Amino acid sequence: MQAKKRYLILFSAGACLILLLYFGGMQTPLSKSNNRRDDRSLDGHHGSPQWHHFSGSLQPFSPWDQMETEEYNVHISPRQKRDVISGVYNGKRCRMDSCFDFSLCKTNGFKVYVYPQQKGEKMSESYQNILSSIEASRFYTSDPGQACLFVLSLDTLDRDILSPQYVHNLRTKVQNLHLWNNGKNHLIFNLYSGTWPDYTEDLGFDFGQAMLAKASIGTENFRPNFDVSIPLFGKDHPSAGGERGYLKYNSIPPYRKYVLVFKGKRYLTGIGSDTRNALYHVHNSEDVVLLTTCKHGKDWQKHKDARCDLDNAEYDKHDYREMLHNSTFCLVPRGRRLGSFRFLEALQAACVPVILSNGWEMPFSEIIHWNTAAVIGDERLLLQIPSTVRSIHQDNILSLRQQTQFLWEAYFSSVERIVLTTLEIIHDRVLQQAARSNLMWNSLPGGLYSLPQYSSYLGDFPFHYAKLGIKPRPKFTAIIHAVTPLVSQSQPILKLLVAVAKSQHCVQVIILWNCDKPLPAKHRWPATAVPVLVIDGESKVMSSRFLPYDTIPTDAVLSLDEDTVLSTTEVDFAFTVWQSFPERIVGYPARSHFWDSNKERWGYTSKWTNDYSMVLTGAAIYHRYYHYLYTSYLPASLRGLVDQLSNCEDILMNFLVSAVTKLPPIKVTQKKQYKETMMVQVRSFWSFLFGQLSMVRTSRASRWADPDHFAQRQSCMNKFASWFGSMPLVHSNMRLDPVLFKDQVSILRKKYKDIERL
Repeated sequence: MQAKKRYLILFSAGACLILLLYFGGMQTPLSKSNNRRDDRSLDGHHGSPQWHHFSGSLQPFSPWDQMETEEYNVHISPRQKRDVISGVYNGKRCRMDSCFDFSLCKTNGFKVYVYPQQKGEKMSESYQNILSSIEASRFYTSDPGQACLFVLSLDTLDRDILSPQYVHNLRTKVQNLHLWNNGKNHLIFNLYSGTWPDYTEDLGFDFGQAMLAKASIGTENFRPNFDVSIPLFGKDHPSAGGERGYLKYNSIPPYRKYVLVFKGKRYLTGIGSDTRNALYHVHNSEDVVLLTTCKHGKDWQKHKDARCDLDNAEYDKHDYREMLHNSTFCLVPRGRRLGSFRFLEALQAACVPVILSNGWEMPFSEIIHWNTAAVIGDERLLLQIPSTVRSIHQDNILSLRQQTQFLWEAYFSSVERIVLTTLEIIHDRVLQQAARSNLMWNSLPGGLYSLPQYSSYLGDFPFHYAKLGIKPRPKFTAIIHAVTPLVSQSQPILKLLVAVAKSQHCVQVIILWNCDKPLPAKHRWPATAVPVLVIDGESKVMSSRFLPYDTIPTDAVLSLDEDTVLSTTEVDFAFTVWQSFPERIVGYPARSHFWDSNKERWGYTSKWTNDYSMVLTGAAIYHRYYHYLYTSYLPASLRGLVDQLSNCEDILMNFLVSAVTKLPPIKVTQKKQYKETMMVQVRSFWSFLFGQLSMVRTSRASRWADPDHFAQRQSCMNKFASWFGSMPLVHSNMRLDPVLFKDQVSILRKKYKDIERL
């Protein structure tokens, strides 16, 4: 009997052991396989080592393929759930090296094609602005055979099925596109995805291997270096230009009336309600003012809680704009989705954003260092937010506020800026050898105006000299624009050539021959101490004077019209001033702009006034990078207008430089007395109409003698302002003269004494 018990016990133990080994052996390989799959999807590089991936942002929400709770299944059917998983996770492993065809970009570079709009398809104004921005950019091509990137004409911005802007049957429409190719090399823009009550990131169609430029995207679904996180913006967001930031001056110390503010909706239940429901805990009605209202939606009264009436009453007492402009920090909690309109509003108002949206991939996170312009908080640590922002030193607050203004104006002030930034990010991925550095993206004037094709070295850009502690080279190249034949040895161009060549800072003189007559013989040009290079302009158009010629060896360019009258002393002094302001235009002939309220348009004037906003390039010095920017950044339509009119090229250059620097040009020593060789009648006519001339025109074909010349410049002002989206020109009343200029002291004590004799 005892033996039977022992055998029975041994048999039972053996059976248990076999069962454990059986089930354990089935589970262990699956676990290992899943881990390898996850590592590959996070890494994104086939055959590369399996590095550990740390997200850096909290991820409190479970992936949709793991949501098996009762609450979730009540709201969504199995079929809908499969669609969600397919829509969100299909292409999850995509990276640039696996889901992008670089060969399409080799021949024609980075070109973007927009599908033609289909008849009968509705399109929101916001999406129309996006497509218009692409079509007006330097990347656009109308030929799909030249394209590197493709953008749908089907409106994908609002994928909330309850929205009137929702486009139905998008799955079928996209699949029928002959260039779709499972989304490869396609870019899809989206602001809203999912719908009540769960607000998933589902787009409602299979976007395959397409890249997403998406607002409110979570770190779990964001594919690094493939997708682009964009900000949530409203339908009233400016299409181009946009208003500048509201920080007009730096107050020291940089404190405002309020420390921290918020005003917005309170969600009683559902996703996004936790943080906003708890804001009353830190609201003190003094310097921390966090206001919410339940008064939204049709049946809000049916669901209101005991605190709603009190919150609504407090909410109505404060003006949101007044709070926004008088607070140091602005709370940006998540709403139903991760993004919020409050984010861009805070940036523009120089109110440092305090982000409470766990798992949100910040806009343009690939290029922007958000720790220099925002405070990234944790929703679970809401009660610590007031003490945290109070502990930030005033020096850091000032720096944060200044950076909000830079980022707003550089990347977020308009739909055009948001779209161009998105395209430039993808451009840098495609052409990695010409990618911008982090410093270019995160410092003035920003990545959109720092074209890496020009140079990858920061020291080659005029606006980075101060940061790097370097100075421009103490030499310049003069470019004289010649449009009339050389018929006499007494012509002003020859006198100008001799005077410029005598400058101690001049290393070379380039004569751009845009005259219809053949080039003069070499012996017709006077002998000079520096080389004189005569270039025959192939196109004979005005914009050719701003081409980035390889023959320009210096940072500084002295741009001159053929009939300008300047002495060597004037040239030397202007160049000395430019060395202190290498990012600006420095010169002599000044002009100004004004707003004509009667005609409701911009006006152009050459009258002598106490201020100016332009320095004409007929006698001005600037950095040679602006030649490259003029040719490569500005659209062909603007340059074509200049060439068609043979006019306004100097105005367009001033627009460009002021748009880049946000600063006015610099006028040097006033000189009202110029030697003029034009007919007395012509001079008197134009002097009466426009004020005393500061430039000299000697040819019978002079542009100044053309009665349409001034009207054309008025028209150019408005067309340029329309393209830039706003008026970039900045007024100034500063004029720089030599030390002791016009002072009653001995002329021998003055360095630039010859200027006073002119």
